[in-house]
Amino acid sequence: MTDCNTKKETAALSSAASDSNVQVEAAKNRCESVRDRIKTLPLSKINDSCKQTLIKLVDSELSFLSRLSLTPDFSGPISSNVGYIESVVYILQHPFVNGVSRVCKHVPLPSPHGKKCQPCSDGVHVDIVCTVDRSPVWFIVSDRNPKYISWLDTHRNKGLRRRVEKVLRVARTELALKPLSIVLFFSNGLDEVVAQKLRDEFGAFDFERKFSLDFNSYLEVDGDWVYVDARDKPSVFQINVEYTEKKVLSSDIARVDPFTASANLDLCEEQGGLFSIDAFCSLISTMRPALMDVVAAKPEAMLGENLINFDTTALVALVSGLSNGCAEKLLMETENEMRRRFKNNIEFVMAQVKSEIEYPIIEMLRSVISGKRGIICESVHSEFKELISMYGGPREKSRADQLLKRLLITPDNPSERLISLPTTRKIAMKNKIIFGTGDNWRAPTLTANMGFVRAILQTGMSLLTLEHRPCALIGD
Repeated sequence: MTDCNTKKETAALSSAASDSNVQVEAAKNRCESVRDRIKTLPLSKINDSCKQTLIKLVDSELSFLSRLSLTPDFSGPISSNVGYIESVVYILQHPFVNGVSRVCKHVPLPSPHGKKCQPCSDGVHVDIVCTVDRSPVWFIVSDRNPKYISWLDTHRNKGLRRRVEKVLRVARTELALKPLSIVLFFSNGLDEVVAQKLRDEFGAFDFERKFSLDFNSYLEVDGDWVYVDARDKPSVFQINVEYTEKKVLSSDIARVDPFTASANLDLCEEQGGLFSIDAFCSLISTMRPALMDVVAAKPEAMLGENLINFDTTALVALVSGLSNGCAEKLLMETENEMRRRFKNNIEFVMAQVKSEIEYPIIEMLRSVISGKRGIICESVHSEFKELISMYGGPREKSRADQLLKRLLITPDNPSERLISLPTTRKIAMKNKIIFGTGDNWRAPTLTANMGFVRAILQTGMSLLTLEHRPCALIGD
């Protein structure tokens, strides 16, 4: 009888070990699958550093699972983070998530003196720092079984209430990474009683964007991983972080350039034979005109507008003779003539000439600019007019006048988070003002200044920018 019981116990243990091995192999396959999805995420959405962070998490999980599979007679349920990684990547795959600057990183709580605490001392884990609908957002991701998510603390776990309070406290005291809202993503759903507590105590509301992609994966059921065709619909809540940007004073109201004609004039009219209907005129005519109602031209009144902020490099690229039909003419110039005109910059100019012939800037920017309302800050306006007066030729000056008619000129009014960054050689005050003003209007900045963009990314800030190829004035 004893031998019979022993055989049954051995068979049961063998069966349990076999089931565990199946679970481990399934989890390893999921890791390989999610790693492939990470690699396909476009660099226009997420930088390479963030992708490497995610791949390291996958590799760490694979190492853990590989050690488990080598453990003799392992028969217990597995505790894997692969579902969490899948959830993060699932969010990143959606087109409304942009400007991802940090993933799965700790955000420390600033000390009372404005310095960062040590990461281990206090702060919160933020799964995604990004931009959604032109606003900075933090995603907090949970892949837990909803029956283990309690509102108040238990002897085993911290309650959701305390966790949300801590996230909001860090978000409200953060400067450079400060979000406009927190999005709580529960990939396996959330108990309705707990969800109602979120609404009542924190003013949470259902996230307005829809997660439309299939969430095919495995679910944890009573400690076991079971494959299903698709997860239940995730529960996603948004909580606004109430913080105060600088008040807009009457002097902060945007205006139309007083030195140019009315924005209602025909943008393609001829001016002394220097300007005619062409690709440039066709392009800027697709932009929405500058508002003549100055009361309406304030950030809070235009949050729903489809805006684009231009820095000086973008304005120069649009009006340059290089991007307006002179590239091929320059190729026909003699070397002596080119050196006379461009001195030691001849190689730089010729590189731009060849790029323009292959990829015309005006046509490349058409989809970026069309249908948008353009804004520039006073600093850009002043710098651009100075450059045009010093280096622009007659046609470039004419195009500049026409372009400025179409733009809304706003006072320098950078966002708090941009201006709070330390001023360095790579993060100059001038650029903080230009990009920060666009950020304050929640408008992406069109720029060729990728050195500044990279420096901002290194701070972990999510900042909306659009890159264009540099193009110089040539005296056209």
